[in-house]
Amino acid sequence: MSRQRILIADDQADIRASLALVLQSEGYETGAAASPAEAMLLLKRGAWDALLLDLNFRADTTSGEEGLALLSSVKQINADLPVIVLTGWGSVDLAVRALRAGAADFLEKPWENTRLLGVLRAQLALEAARRATAALTIPLPQGAILHSSATMRAVMALVAKIAHADVPVLITGESGTGKGMLARHIASVSPRHDKPFVTVDLGAVPETLIESELFGHARGAFTDAKTDRPGRFEIANDGVIFLDEIGNASLSTQARLLGVLEDGQITRVGEARPRRVDVRLIAATNADLQERIAAGGFRRDLFFRLNTVEIALPPLRERIDDIPLLAGQFLLASASRHNRPARGFAPDAMAALTTYSWPGNVRELAHVVERAALLAEGETVHLADLRLTPAGPAPVERMTLDQAERYLIQRAMADAGGDAEAAAKQLGLSRSAFYRRLASLRK
Repeated sequence: MSRQRILIADDQADIRASLALVLQSEGYETGAAASPAEAMLLLKRGAWDALLLDLNFRADTTSGEEGLALLSSVKQINADLPVIVLTGWGSVDLAVRALRAGAADFLEKPWENTRLLGVLRAQLALEAARRATAALTIPLPQGAILHSSATMRAVMALVAKIAHADVPVLITGESGTGKGMLARHIASVSPRHDKPFVTVDLGAVPETLIESELFGHARGAFTDAKTDRPGRFEIANDGVIFLDEIGNASLSTQARLLGVLEDGQITRVGEARPRRVDVRLIAATNADLQERIAAGGFRRDLFFRLNTVEIALPPLRERIDDIPLLAGQFLLASASRHNRPARGFAPDAMAALTTYSWPGNVRELAHVVERAALLAEGETVHLADLRLTPAGPAPVERMTLDQAERYLIQRAMADAGGDAEAAAKQLGLSRSAFYRRLASLRK
């Protein structure tokens, strides 16, 4: 797998060198730009996974206008590129402007390497998840999520009922099912669709920083608090805040969150004066919060405030009818992105996709299809291009007849190396009967 590429845009050579050294030691490939013009040239010439952007490119200015203008240009050519802005102690207000203009996060100089790498990993992971589920959305004004299965139709019917109600939403489901994408969809069809949408991954922020991250801090509140800093709730004011992995929040953080939900106020760390915020909260978790409550790790009162509406996203194995649709969308997107000829799937490949257990859900499907698009020699993706390792089956007594048939076909195709005639012979079927079963799996 190729290394992720990070572009560093800063006018100071020592800053560029220091950042490159830290990132390269963690396995990233780096590039450097000393000016906005050079940054735009590099961004247009190559593919980058993230941008570290200084807001001031001349020693005699602190306005940040050059950096903000560059951010705007970057978002015009690649709206989804994660941009992390770098700010001096006195330019936090600029960083907030940058966040509202599309930056993913900001770091204050001098930065801590642990914090830098944590923020970068979190943003790269969020972008990977967004790309993995990007084909779930149809370019309709309503931002409808692509689906055809009965289970997802039920989910979307519930979303349609609650999107305009300004109440908290709790999205549950396994990792990789698209909880973040659904949160964005809810925000996009709500009355706050044109307001900020701010994401916080509670599993990626160190416990020592979480309250400052959420609620902000005052200058001098702790050793490294060199200036006042707004938290994510303030940045999301009038909009939507999405708290991913809410099950990872500590009990003290949970208490603070409960207070925000009850009175609509936050207090920065180190301050006594509360600040009023107006946000819609959407939370998500892959944990069983009822079990956490029973074990004393999650507050029951917070749970009841969060799940005014609870939406359970089904795992991909329970929405098999969506797989051909999603795989087709992922394939076209990947082929276009990598300039590859693949346009469709052979019957053996589609049979494997629809019988695989998908422990990584939609995210895993996206990665498998992207790899297949790169490996396929022509317009058709074949079984060998998928490089799937069939997962162990459930016990036979827990299989339905359809599941058993899917598993047997998948195993036979894998054993036969994708040779449909050999697989048919192994199963004691005629070639025509075998192909009829393959065709039925695609419906």
